[in-house]
Amino acid sequence: MFAACLCSTATFAQDEADADTREVLAYTLSEAGLAKYSQATRNLAALDDGMPGACEEDTGEASIDEMVASLDAWPGASGAIRAAGMTTREYIVFSWSLVHNGLAAWSASQPGGSLPPGVSRANADFVMQHEAELQQIGASASGDDCEDTYDDEEYDEAIEE
Repeated sequence: MFAACLCSTATFAQDEADADTREVLAYTLSEAGLAKYSQATRNLAALDDGMPGACEEDTGEASIDEMVASLDAWPGASGAIRAAGMTTREYIVFSWSLVHNGLAAWSASQPGGSLPPGVSRANADFVMQHEAELQQIGASASGDDCEDTYDDEEYDEAIEE
């Protein structure tokens, strides 16, 4: 009986991850969405308090629903995102779509590479066409409130090992 519960829980978790993956793959990146995302990111960066847990290592195991709940728990965050014309869920899905399509586009650009199944060529191209703008958004969103794990010299030594 206990093993059946564990199996059901694992199946549910996999189904939830699959649903999240399908949602991210189905999302269409657009100029209008990027403008809203950029404004929402600026709005979030302007909040007085940093996002709780922002400096913690991301294990990548949270579902979209869990990420939305976490962001909505940050005072002022949902209002900052809504003020830009997005929902918190759309902000999260847009973010993951950028990551997923950026990685897919990079992979496809490698010798002999191709887009993974289910990845939209239009979305991958969108990320590549907006690479500089996306880097600026990322730079403006990352604060200096978190301490680096390594200083530059320690990082170089760790990479060499």
